[in-house]
Amino acid sequence: MQQLSLLIVMLAALIIPIIMARFKVSSIPTAIAEILTGIILGKSFLNIVNPNWTLNMMSSMGVIMLMFLSGMEINFDLFRKTPGKKRDSKSPVIMASQAFGLIVISSFVIALIISSLHLFSDILLATIIFSTVALGVVIATLKEKDILQKPVGQTLLLTAVLGEVVPMLALTFYASINGGNAKRLGLIVFLFLAAFFLLRRFKQPFIWFNKISKSTTQLDIRLAFFLIFALVTIAETVGAENILGAFLAGMVMKLLEPSEATEDRLNSIGYGFLIPFFFIMTGDRLDLKNLFANHQALALIPILVIGFLLTKLPTMFIYRRRFKPRNSFAGSFLVATTITLVLPTLQVARNLHAITGAQSDAFTLAAVIICIIAPIVFNSMYKLEKSDLIKQKVNFIGTNTLTVPISQQLYKNWYDVRMVTDNENNFKTYNSQVKHLEYLPTLDAEALEQGGYFDCDIVVVGFLNDHKSARLAQIAKEHGVKRVIASQNNPRLDPKDVSALREKGIEIFNSFNVQSSVLRALIESPLILRMLTDTEGLYEATVLNSRYTGRELHTLPFVNDITISRIFRKRKPIDPHGDTIIEYGDHILFTGDRKAAERVREALRGVN
Repeated sequence: MQQLSLLIVMLAALIIPIIMARFKVSSIPTAIAEILTGIILGKSFLNIVNPNWTLNMMSSMGVIMLMFLSGMEINFDLFRKTPGKKRDSKSPVIMASQAFGLIVISSFVIALIISSLHLFSDILLATIIFSTVALGVVIATLKEKDILQKPVGQTLLLTAVLGEVVPMLALTFYASINGGNAKRLGLIVFLFLAAFFLLRRFKQPFIWFNKISKSTTQLDIRLAFFLIFALVTIAETVGAENILGAFLAGMVMKLLEPSEATEDRLNSIGYGFLIPFFFIMTGDRLDLKNLFANHQALALIPILVIGFLLTKLPTMFIYRRRFKPRNSFAGSFLVATTITLVLPTLQVARNLHAITGAQSDAFTLAAVIICIIAPIVFNSMYKLEKSDLIKQKVNFIGTNTLTVPISQQLYKNWYDVRMVTDNENNFKTYNSQVKHLEYLPTLDAEALEQGGYFDCDIVVVGFLNDHKSARLAQIAKEHGVKRVIASQNNPRLDPKDVSALREKGIEIFNSFNVQSSVLRALIESPLILRMLTDTEGLYEATVLNSRYTGRELHTLPFVNDITISRIFRKRKPIDPHGDTIIEYGDHILFTGDRKAAERVREALRGVN
């Protein structure tokens, strides 16, 4: 019978996504479909799957893997403050922090109200549950909309991260105090020290692992599971929750900067095998018959659903400072999703006898209802804003006969161009030719920062004075500009100085080298030069639309309109073939006419 139950659960995990794809069910997260399937298969209806040791173990492994992968989803670059630059009050980090602060306050108020109604007396536990956000559901929904990397996506993502990390820490303290282990709280510090030690220990070896790893060894995957079990074991030893150890393991793995192939394999193991056990068995354990027979617990469900919504809706007042009211309301609905941490929290509470089975089922069912409603509301209400369709910002520092024509030739639908000069004569000469040209008598770090010239994707420093270009390029790089291009035109320039700039990530443009290369190309390869200068030119597009990731090249809908010549993945060139799998962040070089290039770039960037 145990083997039959295991087989039924595995069959259900296989069939669920097939049915959802067949009937085009995209508004409901797969996790919720798995819980609903578990309810049907379990004691509430068919009662053909009975929990046993094997299923319970697989379910425990599933929740640990879910927390690990959630930890890997955190983008730590969002938390890094650019040196010398004040953080914008409308930045994703600030807005997400303020939004989650409102969630905690609202959760405490709702917990007090429910306690005063004598429906649930544990105020602290209710506050923890109400303040949780389902990071996995939020990420999946944002990816579906292709706005995860855009300002609104980053803001909602960080809110969800806080809604998972902070309640998890609170749950650890709650379990320690109520479990009689309050004296062991200090030992939890060792868990974080262990995570830091493992990160430092494996930072360099991980690079070596990637070089010697084979298909039969998969060292990166072995390391990931070592981290999981090491930190889970330490967490349980010091009295913390194992899910906190798993989450920290995911954070450590993320900081080791694994390749996308490693992340894909870990996601395959988690979402393809272990995690469905957790969600299906969660539904299987729900006893709706007893729940509906318990009138007090039954009355709790609509109150909890309303409570989950009311604790998150105030976040729209924070989001409205940057986004449209409609999208702010939709975003507040999305962060109302709460299932991934609610389930282990309820398990901990049941182990501590802090909650009855009927109350636990009521919380679970309310969380399931919210996870069905919230993504549907978000998907139906959210509309792309200008900030979602933002062009690449290119700022030119310095005006001359080279930078001005280039700024005019950049395609306006792809680039938002600004120019600044400290030469008054150049300003008077080019002011009528350049739309956004500003004159600053002094070009220093303070003036450029106040003018917002470091708030862009690319800075081009184009002075004839090489030392001035080098100095301003270094300042731009120190202020966190992703790409800095500096002109260095003196053929006698010390190569060590050029190498020093390149080591800092500054791209060097040398007019003499370019002119000599063009002349050589004209002599040796005239057709290549014609291809670069003809109307059917050479273009580059970055894959930022998850709709096209994981697909073979020949399946792209626009592949017949262009000719793809090269793909750059993490700065390494790849020769494209029909079966080449496209990955997120790939840089695709292709030829085609201007209109086709525009369509392809917009499609790959997710703006249409």
